[in-house]
Amino acid sequence: MAAKAVVLVSGGLDSATALAVACSEGYDCHALSFDYGQRHVRELDSARAVAASLGVQHHLVLRLDLRKIGGSALTADIAVPKGRSAEAIGEGIPITYVPARNTIFLSHALAWAEVLGAQDLFLGVNVLDASGYPDCRPEFVAAFEHLANVATRAGVEGGSRFRVRAPLIALDKAGIIRRGLALGVDFALTWSCYGPEPDGRACGLCDACQLRKKGFTEAGLTDPVPSARP
Repeated sequence: MAAKAVVLVSGGLDSATALAVACSEGYDCHALSFDYGQRHVRELDSARAVAASLGVQHHLVLRLDLRKIGGSALTADIAVPKGRSAEAIGEGIPITYVPARNTIFLSHALAWAEVLGAQDLFLGVNVLDASGYPDCRPEFVAAFEHLANVATRAGVEGGSRFRVRAPLIALDKAGIIRRGLALGVDFALTWSCYGPEPDGRACGLCDACQLRKKGFTEAGLTDPVPSARP
C-alpha cells in the first residue's frame, strides 16, 4: 500500500507542480484546499480541476473565514497592487500577504495527516521569483516540521516522523513550469491572478500575474491562461 501524503493545493501553478511531484513519487495524495474568504474563489475551481487531472481521489476543501481577521488585500477591502516594477515586487512584504496563512493551512494539513497516518506534508512554496512572503522561506518550513513533531500525539509517541516537503523552494518560476510540464501538469487548469477582469480573464498586472508571465517567458513558453495583458 502506498504511503499517504497531504498536499496543499491552491489552484496556482506552484501547488499544482508540488502535487505532481508528490504523485510522481508514488504517494497516495490527499489534496487540501481552503475557501478562506479570499477575494475570489476562481482558484478553488482550478484546485479541483488540477487534483482531478492528476488522478487524486481525495480532495478536501475546508471553509475558514479569514475575512474576519483581514489585514490583506486578499481578505479585506484593500486594493490589490497592480503594475508594480520587478524591483518593487522583490522588496519587502506586500499587502497581498495573508497573516499566518501557511501556518494556518499547514496546521490543518497536519491534523488531517495525523488522522490519515500520513507522514509527509507537501506545499509549493518557493523563495525565487516570489513576493517576499515570510511563510514561504526554508526557515519557516523547517520550523513547522519541528513543531509538527513536538505538538502531535503521533510525533510524541513515535508513531510518525512528520516531514514538511517543499520540493520547489529553490526553483524560479521558469524552473517550476518546466518541472510541472515534465510531470504532466496542465497549466491551462491553473490560476494565479489576484484581481481578475470583469470578463474573467487574468488581469496581467498584479504581482502574481507578473511573476507567472516572467516564468513562462523565461521558459520560452506561452501561458495557456488568457490574460487581459499578455
